[in-house]
Amino acid sequence: MPKGSPELTEARREEIINACEKLYRVMSFKDITMGDIGDATSFTRTSIYNYFRTKEEIFLALLKREYELWTASLRETAERTDGMTKDEFAGMLAHSLEERAQLLKLLSMNHYDMEAGSRPERLAEFKVAYGGAMRTVSDCLDRFFPDMDAAQKRDFIYTFFPFMFGIYPYTYVTEKQRAAMEEAGVNYVFMSIYEIVYNCVRKLLGD
Repeated sequence: MPKGSPELTEARREEIINACEKLYRVMSFKDITMGDIGDATSFTRTSIYNYFRTKEEIFLALLKREYELWTASLRETAERTDGMTKDEFAGMLAHSLEERAQLLKLLSMNHYDMEAGSRPERLAEFKVAYGGAMRTVSDCLDRFFPDMDAAQKRDFIYTFFPFMFGIYPYTYVTEKQRAAMEEAGVNYVFMSIYEIVYNCVRKLLGD
């Protein structure tokens, strides 16, 4: 780690993550290189290795930040709300993920590669954020649906979080994919992030 204040180190890390995020909006994970990310920062390209060992570590840090932003949004909404119906809770979760398309994109495309290519300490940092997201959703269930038992809450969590991995590829379909599905006779029905999350949550909560 380079010498400097913790504030400078954190600012450099954030700049690198921001550069990665900007590139990811117009390039694919496989096409982005450490050089590309370094060139998009204000300091020398080789300096990037003082903060992240691999491209995967940078993407994992971006995913960590996305989970933290989503968690903060959920907690803020929950804390200013005394109660929610099942419909309202489904709408709240759906809206929160509608605003975090980047989170869903990262989950759907690169999650395994990011974890495999990161040092154990970076992976542990990420798991703290991931665990925080799970606890936040669980806390929301405790707050708004106190009649749910422990097994029901566990089933909700361990169905909903794996489900999140498939949201982006279903809701963002390229013209090439559409053409292939038409040729294969697959009847693709478009659903927005909001619609697909709302429907899933309502089914998990039951009548």
